[in-house]
Amino acid sequence: MTDWGLSHARIGKDFVVLDVGCGGGATIRKLASIAENGTVHGIDYSSGSVAASRAFNADLSNAGRVHIQKAAVSHLPFSDASFDLITAIETQYYWPDLPGDMREIRRVLRPRGRLLIVAETYKGGRTDKLQRPVMKLLGAAHLDVRAHRELFISAGYQDVEIFEERRKGWICVTGTKP
Repeated sequence: MTDWGLSHARIGKDFVVLDVGCGGGATIRKLASIAENGTVHGIDYSSGSVAASRAFNADLSNAGRVHIQKAAVSHLPFSDASFDLITAIETQYYWPDLPGDMREIRRVLRPRGRLLIVAETYKGGRTDKLQRPVMKLLGAAHLDVRAHRELFISAGYQDVEIFEERRKGWICVTGTKP
């Protein structure tokens, strides 16, 4: 799913990239292989995920290409206009303030930088009937296609694009900081 989602973003060799909710670090490694002359940052609010991601990417960290830290999406520890691309794979469901967190991400994007969100489930998608009770129980955001578009637009993104992999029930949404 991550490869499918990343196929919807142009990633330059010199890009500075942030992966929000980096988990075990597999997406960071993929991003570093594409942005081979760039830098990839990862954040996660879980100490265990940060430790796992650091271990998985130790060689890239030692080379100065990858930087992983504990942080929350609501208060990103980066200066304004720091990143060319920000990814969020299977994490936006759990953000504490989805509209505010989208604006916080926009703050650290460079002008014309892109946000890419990929999710394995969404309202109206193939697995919706199975996933909806679980998402509700978790208190997770479970948006349909229209709500995804409105979320991006209301947070100040433009050129919003939505891609669906209907056979698998995946969604990828991208937007650009003006």
